[in-house]
Amino acid sequence: MKLNVDALATHLDRQLLSAYLIAGDEPLLAGEAADAVRARARAAGFTERETHFIERAGDWTDVRASASNLSLFAQKRIVEIRLSSAKQGVAGGAALTSLLETKDPDRVLLILAPKLDRDAQGAAWVKALEAQGAWVQVWPVAASGFLGWLRSRATKLKLSVPEPALEIIAERTEGNLLAANQELEKLRLMVRGEAVTAEDVLASVADSARYDVFQLGEAALTGDIARTQRMLFGLRSEGVEPTLVLWSLSKAARDVWTAWANPGDSKARSWGRPNPSLDRAVRRAPQLRFARLTARASRADRMIKGRLSGDAWDELALLAAELCGQRVLPLTRV
Repeated sequence: MKLNVDALATHLDRQLLSAYLIAGDEPLLAGEAADAVRARARAAGFTERETHFIERAGDWTDVRASASNLSLFAQKRIVEIRLSSAKQGVAGGAALTSLLETKDPDRVLLILAPKLDRDAQGAAWVKALEAQGAWVQVWPVAASGFLGWLRSRATKLKLSVPEPALEIIAERTEGNLLAANQELEKLRLMVRGEAVTAEDVLASVADSARYDVFQLGEAALTGDIARTQRMLFGLRSEGVEPTLVLWSLSKAARDVWTAWANPGDSKARSWGRPNPSLDRAVRRAPQLRFARLTARASRADRMIKGRLSGDAWDELALLAAELCGQRVLPLTRV
């Protein structure tokens, strides 16, 4: 069966299966899901725990040896396998499939893995796990849902946080659930049962925002210039290559043009899936100057390659602003 992290607690209240796969790239949520499975298994008497880190094919030898041996004094055990890659190849796939097909009532198998791509999802061992256990899919929290996630997490911690304070935390820690949760925990210790104020947050929260180039393109599509420029500054501060930033912004502009020029054609949409951010950008498309966007992207590309003088990051900021629908400096001829 497939579960998400929200449904896991209810599932564990009802039953404990013989195998669990927790896969995703959000460490806080994946870690909490694994903790929930371990706690439920311990409550059911699985008191021993073995952990195997799989980084190369030879690491499966120890796993196979462990699976073929009964635990000391026949105690129930949790066998935890941490995969460094979702793709395990022939040897890894065969080892996992064999492990899953071996019936052992004294064992709970817990597999932790990065996000599974389409090929990995179709692997035989994943299908075997779905049939015998549960696959917990860990999805990142979207920017549009981040404030709601913070609100829910504050409630869980019995922390009273007014909306302006939550907005400050969201802005400073956007995209980084670990940092956001740490800030809420820190605030809980600071106020000791009192209501949190915006001043408390400003005094406590560090600038821990974590962005990626995909989020930048999505932000530009929504037309939110303040967030887009903040993300651009964050990417520059983190040492992200400007080539990747240019790719993200250029792809966003290309997606808008393609979807606007081909109304009703679902194949013209980014990745072929519904995208509310793209829908908003398409509605603004008549006001976007695509020739200028192309020229801005070309100038940024030449600056990155050293063929044109100027700061590529400044040109990328102008490109992002124009993609958001803002009028900026005129283009200069070179």
